[in-house]
Amino acid sequence: MLERAVVGRIGGMATWDVFEQEASDLAAAIRKRFEAAKTHILATVRKDGSPRVSGSEVDFRGPDLSFGSMIDARKAKDLQRDGRCAIHAHPCEGGDAKVAGVAVEVRGPEKAAYTTGSEPAGDFHAFRLDLSEAVLTAVEGDELVVTRWRQGEGVKVFRRK
Repeated sequence: MLERAVVGRIGGMATWDVFEQEASDLAAAIRKRFEAAKTHILATVRKDGSPRVSGSEVDFRGPDLSFGSMIDARKAKDLQRDGRCAIHAHPCEGGDAKVAGVAVEVRGPEKAAYTTGSEPAGDFHAFRLDLSEAVLTAVEGDELVVTRWRQGEGVKVFRRK
């Protein structure tokens, strides 16, 4: 079990656990979207500043949302250079979910706690997401409803017709 006594992280970042404590209903809805499918879309920043999108699996380990990569994959190199990223849950009925923040590579003895057993043979990169934003977008009647949480701002709901 991972234990990290962190109320928030540097620069307005939070663990998944902190997000759950601050916005439990929204966190549960977003987690449900991520757990509904195996693969999701990870957006990273290439060296030239342009976006790169890749498939990725996510997991909820201890206080964190985590994800991995094959050794030396382009997305891993992107994240090692610039950890800013967003993950969009596989689209499904009931709304779209995305999270954004900064990926931090987990190394050393702590990495074992992020192992799920489904990693590729050999070594792998493990990342945790220091969360800055979580968004759930859904259609309710004739309205588009965007529910957003940001560290330090709480939950805000925006409705558009």
